[in-house]
Amino acid sequence: MIQAPGGPGEDGDYPYGGWTVPHADPVVGKVIAAAHREAFDLLLGRRTYDIWSGYWPKAGKSPLAYSLNAATKYVATHRPDSLGWRPVKDLGPDIVEGVRRIKEKDGPDLIVWGSSTLTPVLLEHRLADEVLLLVYPVLLGTGKRFFSDGAPPRETRARRHEGWVLGRRHQHLQAQGVLSQQRARTGIVSFNSPPSARQRVCRLS
Repeated sequence: MIQAPGGPGEDGDYPYGGWTVPHADPVVGKVIAAAHREAFDLLLGRRTYDIWSGYWPKAGKSPLAYSLNAATKYVATHRPDSLGWRPVKDLGPDIVEGVRRIKEKDGPDLIVWGSSTLTPVLLEHRLADEVLLLVYPVLLGTGKRFFSDGAPPRETRARRHEGWVLGRRHQHLQAQGVLSQQRARTGIVSFNSPPSARQRVCRLS
């Protein structure tokens, strides 16, 4: 599932908002900061963009605030004229083609935060290259699905993983291609390598 973690009411009428706050610690902050250390642009759904545009321009001085405010924000929206947090560009009427077009151009990698409507689309159309999972010892039981029914099975490779105290865990997964299926007796698992041509990486956080 994918739910807004910041506070009650952030995700509409979802009753369990704010579930990450009791588990916040400096290690989580370091993982998030590390994910934004290199130059990046943002790929956001409209609701996440609106929430962030009301917070980050007023958040005060910090390396993360500076990076987020300076990044180009590519937004899935039907109301491009009302995008005020700049620099910003809309993805156009076809979100899938819009993301493909951006990835084919030179530029920094793309980071996706939240955006629960946009994220399943990226996964279904194999436009997400990496997934950064922050796993907490919490069972929510109900909510929005991270994967849609149309999401294809994929192989992944763990680029980094780290266990934290009290059950929290960080995993950084990289897409490797279609799911490989073989008989167990062969003892061999083959991974399909991603294309060698350099493209902008789309990372889900």
